[in-house]
Amino acid sequence: MTPARGDHDARRRDVSEAVWRVLAARGFGGLTLRAVAAEMGATTGLLTHYFPNKRALVAHALEVLDRRAAERPRPAAERAAPAGGLAMVRALLLDVLPLDAASAADNRIWVGSWDAALADGELAADHAGRYRRSRERLTEFVAQAQRAGELPAGRGPGEIAAALQAFVLGLVVQALFAPDEFPAERQIALLDGALAGIAAN
Repeated sequence: MTPARGDHDARRRDVSEAVWRVLAARGFGGLTLRAVAAEMGATTGLLTHYFPNKRALVAHALEVLDRRAAERPRPAAERAAPAGGLAMVRALLLDVLPLDAASAADNRIWVGSWDAALADGELAADHAGRYRRSRERLTEFVAQAQRAGELPAGRGPGEIAAALQAFVLGLVVQALFAPDEFPAERQIALLDGALAGIAAN
């Protein structure tokens, strides 16, 4: 008898939570069907109903990461969403940085996913799409900031967004490898300095 849709969805949520726990404990290198099954107290046979192979499991893990990042509780200051323009550009960039334990854990997993994605053309294209969509959203608010006179209009908004995205991703890597050298307050100061530099040129 085929399980009811609600049962199927509930089981898939259980699988997603188990995938997250394995990622948090072992990273992408430790993400296997066997590890997820053990985390659930289930058989690998059950998991193959959802993921026929490791690649399908990794693709789902990236979806789980996306969803968790979107749903992660934000500090009170960030929850007061700015109206747009430069304030929104800053908020979007702050949201990427490993400023607390939760965002640092998410970022460690994201950076760990790069190896798996680079080794698989389809996963690499998925990752490229995620970063492109992030840049497009950033570009929208950079353009808004330019129209408001908060950023100079002489440079294309897409170029500014790409430079800012590259800056924060580089800062993420430095903060993950040297957290004592790049605590939250320094990350924020560096970001604010980068934004001030763009605003001044």
